[in-house]
Amino acid sequence: MRFRSAGYTPLMLMAQTCALLGFACYAVVLTTLQEEWHLSNLQSGLIASAFFFGYMLAVPLATALTDRVDARKVYLIGGLSATCGLLGLGLFAYNFWTALFFMAINGAGLAGTYMPGLKILSDRIQSGELTRHIAFYTAFFGIGTGFSYLCSGWILSALGWHYVFGIIALGPFTAFLIVLLLIPPLQHEKWKGPINIRLHDIFPVDKWKSVLQDKKASGFIFGYTAHTIELFASRSWIVAFFAFCAIASGEAFFLAATTLSGVINFFGVPASILGNEIALRVGRQRWICIVMLTSAVLGIALASSTGQSWWLIISLAIGHSIFIMADSATLTAGLVISAKENIKGAAMGLHSLMGFGGGMLGPAIFGLVLDISGSRSSQAAWIWAYAAVVIWGVLFVLYERRHGWVVKASQ
Repeated sequence: MRFRSAGYTPLMLMAQTCALLGFACYAVVLTTLQEEWHLSNLQSGLIASAFFFGYMLAVPLATALTDRVDARKVYLIGGLSATCGLLGLGLFAYNFWTALFFMAINGAGLAGTYMPGLKILSDRIQSGELTRHIAFYTAFFGIGTGFSYLCSGWILSALGWHYVFGIIALGPFTAFLIVLLLIPPLQHEKWKGPINIRLHDIFPVDKWKSVLQDKKASGFIFGYTAHTIELFASRSWIVAFFAFCAIASGEAFFLAATTLSGVINFFGVPASILGNEIALRVGRQRWICIVMLTSAVLGIALASSTGQSWWLIISLAIGHSIFIMADSATLTAGLVISAKENIKGAAMGLHSLMGFGGGMLGPAIFGLVLDISGSRSSQAAWIWAYAAVVIWGVLFVLYERRHGWVVKASQ
């Protein structure tokens, strides 16, 4: 079966949704494993961070390979790796260290699917506004993670945490099958011959320096890093936060914490797509600054809402989800169209590497601050933890407005 140009986008959106089903499994079972394995908040955060550590280890090689071979081949390996990591968590993980290992494998699998999936699209789309396809692809990250919360929560309540990982492993395996069976391979002269990958191809420091010397491109990369610190810390701890809110308020929520987390994630999808459309009109840089500052305010407000009515907590959580995602597509699309063609693959690799480096730091920072400021039973600890991850976006805006981007409506 063959498709032309934009016809590949729905297939890749479907594949990405399936590949991301394992994203929130651990967030859903975090409190369960914390009690069963007697984990501190820092250890719990580090397990979540291990996912992004595995991603960071694998993404330089994965993106380097997409400049040497059809990204489809890299995607297939990534799908199988994520499947193995999830199966390992369900079948063999029994403590902090084993969970770290298999979470890293799961993260490495995502590295083989997320950016290579974007490369599959950019290599095959020959007409239309590429940034809109990128915006949809980026926004569907929220669809995949939303379903991850929902499905994981249902499985946990019905069967237990081991089955969460085991059953969800079918997601990335399905993504593997979609790309294998429905995305035809491409042929290109630059992909012929032996694959010679050297250390400087995996870590193309010279190319990365060229990317970072471009203030516009580097601005998108640093912004994405600040964005992911907040985004992935919030997503890793949101289920535990809702559980604390229910206890503090003494009022049962109308949905389970896992279901609520999944539903709220879906609000990020239109936010990311519409955010890119707004950015095209008012300027990418201006929109990113507005969004990051608003997201920081809403994050602190959400953390301060514990003990209040559930409708206020949920309203703030939805608002935070919307604004935390409203610049996601804009940051990625801005990088893709601003990077020079001869280093675009390296630029995308650095963007993903630093972004998910932020994702690695975020959950661990959040857990550490919880530990040192009063643990999960203290409202003040939650406020400090949220402040510790939203502050990076504020600092980024202050720096860029002073030293970096020239904010013009035409940009």
